[in-house]
Amino acid sequence: MKIPSQLPSVEALIRELERLPGIGPKSAAAMAFHLVSQPADRIRRLAESIGILPEKVSHCSTCGSLTEEDPCRLCTDPGRDDSTICVVESSPDAFSIERSGAYHGRYHVLGGVLSPLDGIGPAQLRVRELLQRLKPESVKEVILATNPSVEGEATAGYLKQVIGELGLEIRLSRFARGLPVGGDLSYTDEETLAVAIRSRKGIDE
Repeated sequence: MKIPSQLPSVEALIRELERLPGIGPKSAAAMAFHLVSQPADRIRRLAESIGILPEKVSHCSTCGSLTEEDPCRLCTDPGRDDSTICVVESSPDAFSIERSGAYHGRYHVLGGVLSPLDGIGPAQLRVRELLQRLKPESVKEVILATNPSVEGEATAGYLKQVIGELGLEIRLSRFARGLPVGGDLSYTDEETLAVAIRSRKGIDE
């Protein structure tokens, strides 16, 4: 959609909206024009909500998840099971698993998946931090809950290798295949996730 030259601020907004995942030029333009049609106070509240994010939200120094306090509440909760760590790609994945109510252990957010074509290797992910967390003998199981995509499976395979090299007595498991191949955990309903968590199997089983 071509934006009139007399609306450079709207054009700039559209360019920024296009940077969001899943938003194309037409969707970005529709969102921009919807926003400018709203009352001024509503637009200001939205701008303020976005503006405070860099100051309020950061990554937990323990698990890597998004949080407004460090360490996050899930890491400081004494009622959670320290013997299990669920490794996920992103914070939304951890939040989705948490909503299922079927998991009560700890989390570790990698911050992505291995993708050599995009220049993302182990050094760009929180792999070293994960291995450090496994050294205490209290950890008995690691759930490799990367998404069932090509990159997710490759990342799980790599983690299986490097964790195995530690020589620790740790069970490695994956969620059951009730999850759709190529799917995304953050978009999976809670019931499906709960079944997948409860019926998880060891990687070599």
